[in-house]
Amino acid sequence: MKIKKAPMRRCAGCMESKLKKELIRIAGYEGQVSMDPTGKAKGRGVYLCPSAECFAKAVKKKALSRSLEVEITKEQMEQFAREFEGYAKKNP
Repeated sequence: MKIKKAPMRRCAGCMESKLKKELIRIAGYEGQVSMDPTGKAKGRGVYLCPSAECFAKAVKKKALSRSLEVEITKEQMEQFAREFEGYAKKNP
């Protein structure tokens, strides 16, 4: 019997590899960027730990825009920060 390996992903903020289900996926598709709580949305995805520090690090080094290959405006980023903060509080 073969043991199935759990999928691992790397956080774009702290660069640590963790289980996929422990991270939050952000999807970029056709110029639109959105939170992807199911992990099944179309498009490129980037993963982050559910912490404000990791989000801030990813924003500072422009990891979201680079990974998703989409230009994210300041207004979009602020909206995203609010969404992310709410999601991080629900999933400690």
